[in-house]
Amino acid sequence: MEGRFGERLLWLAALSSVLCVDLVLGKYVKGIVDTKEDWVFLTRFCFLTDFGRLDFRFRYPKSRCCQNILLYFDDTSQWPAVYKRPEKNCYQKEAVLRPENNQVINLTTRYTWSGCMVEGDGNEEVLSCVGGRSFRSVRERWWYIALSKCGGDGLQLEYEMNLTNGKSFWTKHFSADEFGILETDITFLVIFSMVFLLSCYFAYNLKGRQLLHTTYKMFMTAAGVEVLSLLFHCVYWGLYGRDGVGNGSLKLLGKLLFSVSFLLFLLMLILLGKGFTVTRARISHSGSIKLSIYMTVYTITYVILFIYEAEFFDPGEVLYAYDSPAGYGLMGLQMLAYVWFCYAVLVSLKHYPEKQPFYVPFFTTYTLWFFAVPVMALIANFGIPRWAREKIVNGIQLGIHLYAHIVFLIITRPSAANKNFPYHVRTSQIGILLSSPKAGEGAESFPHHAYGNSSFLGDSQPNFTELFSIQSDPVKTVEEMVARKGQEVPRNSEQKIITTAADLTSILPPPPPPIPLGPPHTPRPHCLLACLHSPNTSACKVEAGLLLAPRLKGTEGEKDDKVDVAGAVQR
Repeated sequence: MEGRFGERLLWLAALSSVLCVDLVLGKYVKGIVDTKEDWVFLTRFCFLTDFGRLDFRFRYPKSRCCQNILLYFDDTSQWPAVYKRPEKNCYQKEAVLRPENNQVINLTTRYTWSGCMVEGDGNEEVLSCVGGRSFRSVRERWWYIALSKCGGDGLQLEYEMNLTNGKSFWTKHFSADEFGILETDITFLVIFSMVFLLSCYFAYNLKGRQLLHTTYKMFMTAAGVEVLSLLFHCVYWGLYGRDGVGNGSLKLLGKLLFSVSFLLFLLMLILLGKGFTVTRARISHSGSIKLSIYMTVYTITYVILFIYEAEFFDPGEVLYAYDSPAGYGLMGLQMLAYVWFCYAVLVSLKHYPEKQPFYVPFFTTYTLWFFAVPVMALIANFGIPRWAREKIVNGIQLGIHLYAHIVFLIITRPSAANKNFPYHVRTSQIGILLSSPKAGEGAESFPHHAYGNSSFLGDSQPNFTELFSIQSDPVKTVEEMVARKGQEVPRNSEQKIITTAADLTSILPPPPPPIPLGPPHTPRPHCLLACLHSPNTSACKVEAGLLLAPRLKGTEGEKDDKVDVAGAVQR
C-alpha cells in the first residue's frame, strides 16, 4: 500500500510544472513590430560597468520614416518614470532621456552613428541600419530598449539585436544578473551527485539489512531528480553561453524536475513527521485523504504560479516568480505544511518517546528549512537589488535544497555511532504486521522496539557486530509460535501484544541426565594436569585410565564422551 500511495503522490507532484513556460528572453533577439502605437518596448538586458555591447540591425520602409531607438536605464528618473505611465505621451517619454549619453539612435541616413543606408526591396525603398553601442555605467544596470515615432502613423520595424558582456564564454551572452549561474549550477551538480551516490551506497547497506523503507526511497528519488534538474540547467546555460539562444525546452524540463524534487521532499518530511515507516506501517485512511488533498492544492497552486508568470508577468519589469498572488499562496501553503509537520511530530513523540534521538534533531533542522523558503522569497522581493536578484536567488535556493538533503543523509546514515537512526523495524516484519489475521487499525503502529535493537543507540561503545542483525531463519508471528497449543494471543485495546508467563514443560524435551561422579579413587585434578605436561606418557596413560575406567560401563552416549575425553588427554 505504501508504495502505491507514494507513487500516486509522485505523479501528482510531477503535474505541478507541466504548464510551466520559459519566459527568459534570449540575448540574441529578433522580431517584427507592426503597430499603431507610437512607443513600444522591445527588450531589456543587464550590462556590466565597462564591457556592455549592443550590436543591431534594423530594417523598415523608408515611407515610415523616421523612427528612433531609445535606451533607458533603471534609474528612477528614467525607465520607472515612463513605463506603464499612460498619463505621459510619446514626447514626454522621450524627454527623460539625456542626449549627452547617446541614449537616442535616430534611424535615418542623417544620423551617422546609426549606420543607416537606403536599399531597394522590389518597388519599395527600405532603410537598413547596422551598427552598435557600448555601455558604461558606475555599476551593473538594467537597460531597456524601446522604439518610438512620436506624432506619426504607427511603427513598423524588423529588428535583430545581439547583447553581450565582454568576450569571455562565462560572461559574453549572460546578463549581469545571470553571472555565475552556470558555475554555481555546475558546483551544485557535483555536490548533489555525490549526495545521491552516497545515498545509493547507504540504501545498498539498508537493503541488505531489510531496512530500506519507502521514505528513504523517496529521499533517494528526490535527490536523483535534483541531479537531473541541475544537469538540464547546466546543459541549457552551456548552450546559451555559446550562442546566446540556448534550448528553452531544456530549461523548461529543468524547472519541471526541480519542482518535482521539492514537492517529493516536502511530502517525505510530512510522512516522516507522522511516523510513517518509523512508528507506523501505514498512514490511516483519513490521513491519506488529507495528504492527497493538500498535495493536490499545492500542485494546483504551482500550476497557477507558472500560468501567472507566463501570461501576466510583464517583460518590461524585473520580477521574481514569488512576487505574485500565486507566489504568496505557495508561501502560505508552506507555512501550513509546517504547522502540520509540527503537530505530526508532537503526536509521534507522545506515543513513542523513545524516538526522541531521531525526532528532536529532525524537527529542529527542518524547522529552519520550512522557514527558509518563504524568507528567501520575501528577501528576493524586497531586499535584493534587481540587477543582482537572479544569481543570488539561484544560489540561495540551491543551498537550501542541499542543506535539506545533507541533513537527512546524516541523520539516516546506517552507522552504529549514529544515535539518530530512525528505522528499527525491518521491511519483512512490516508485511507480517499488516498481514496478521488480527491486524486492524492497531496494526498501523509498530510495537515499541519489538524487533529493532534499540540498545546500541545509547551505548558509549557501540556494538558493531550486532548492528542491524538479521535473523537467518524465517520470521514467524506470535500466533504461529503458539498455534500448537491452540491458544489465542492476548492483545490489549491498542492491539499491542500482552506478554504473559506460560508453562512450557509439556512441550519442551526433558533435560539430559546429570553426569555421574567418578569413584573415590579418581585421580586428583592437579595430578592429571601435571601429567599432561610431563614427557612420561606412560604415567599419563595410567592416570587417564584411572579416570576413564569406571565410565566404560556407562551408556552408549557416555562411551562417546569417554572417547572425546580420552582423545583430548592423549593429545
